[in-house]
Amino acid sequence: MTTHSTDAQNRTRLPIAVTMGDPAGVGLQIAALAWRHRAQLALPPFALFADVTAIRAHVANLGTAIPISEISSVEQAGDVFQHALPVISVALGAPLTLGQSDSDHAAAVIQSIEQAVDVVMTNKASAVVTNPITKASLTETGFPHPGHTEFLGSLAHRGLQPQAITTRPVMMLASDSFRVVPLTVHMPLRKVVESVTSELITTTVHTVDGALRRDFAIGKPRVAVAGLNPHAGEHGTLGAEERDLIVPTLEHLRAEGLQIAGPLPADTMFHASARDQYDAAICMYHDQALIPLKTVAFDRGVNITLGLPFVRTSPDHGSALDIVGTGDVSASSFIESLKCARMIAHNRAIFDARAPSSNQNERKI
Repeated sequence: MTTHSTDAQNRTRLPIAVTMGDPAGVGLQIAALAWRHRAQLALPPFALFADVTAIRAHVANLGTAIPISEISSVEQAGDVFQHALPVISVALGAPLTLGQSDSDHAAAVIQSIEQAVDVVMTNKASAVVTNPITKASLTETGFPHPGHTEFLGSLAHRGLQPQAITTRPVMMLASDSFRVVPLTVHMPLRKVVESVTSELITTTVHTVDGALRRDFAIGKPRVAVAGLNPHAGEHGTLGAEERDLIVPTLEHLRAEGLQIAGPLPADTMFHASARDQYDAAICMYHDQALIPLKTVAFDRGVNITLGLPFVRTSPDHGSALDIVGTGDVSASSFIESLKCARMIAHNRAIFDARAPSSNQNERKI
């Protein structure tokens, strides 16, 4: 066995840190359901950072017997995982009602994320898998970030001076069919046009290209870029952004040796044969990217944050408060998130061991 393979296996053997998400939502239920099928799905061990009483309430709601073991450190998860669901206690600040989000739980939700990031940043866990949060409940308490992606970026950069930050987090949604990246994410549509800049396109393309090499082991990534306007601007008749901004930027990127297609009309780049022509598609705004992926692979989609110094994945759905307790909860996306996190951790270890000097997404922060 080579040193590269040994390092990758050692990294993969570390448990995955799973956050609580909104304790009233489906996150704790899908974690419990995934654990129940751990053997037949060959799932990697994980530790759940959550309120123990809350997870017991969700398990009771599922009507199934799932043993829970409270542990004091993530290192214990590997030994416990085969016979019980390992939980590191993060106590809620108020009673829980399943299906009803409560801003009084915000502090615990945030603490769960912070603790999970801490154990992966200190190499005690191989990756973070975040359960869905309810943004409105956090915003009510003054939470300043529009979503997980931005908060995780701030945690990765915590304590650093602004000039020391050389990467920005980038959201990727991936499935077995294709991968998409929204250039702009959580902002009103009216602000998108002014936010699409040559610098943003360039940094995003570089981040995606580096992640495809490092995280997905693709030697020569092919990146497709969507246009902003209908028909990618139709040579300026339906908008000038492609002609004046996007096309020149992509030409510069091609001159660097990157394989870039576009700008492509967004309405024709997501059918099956079109998807075969690229490894990831960068879209101009949130829904332009997420609608096609969720239409094709809603139960299999995984949210991945690129540009972080640690692996982070998440189910590609929300906290689904309305279906808690209905029996309609599916753990498919969560299970895919666990598998994807393990795969990326494995690929990164091999990539870093082979070519640390050429790593475009190394831990610069």
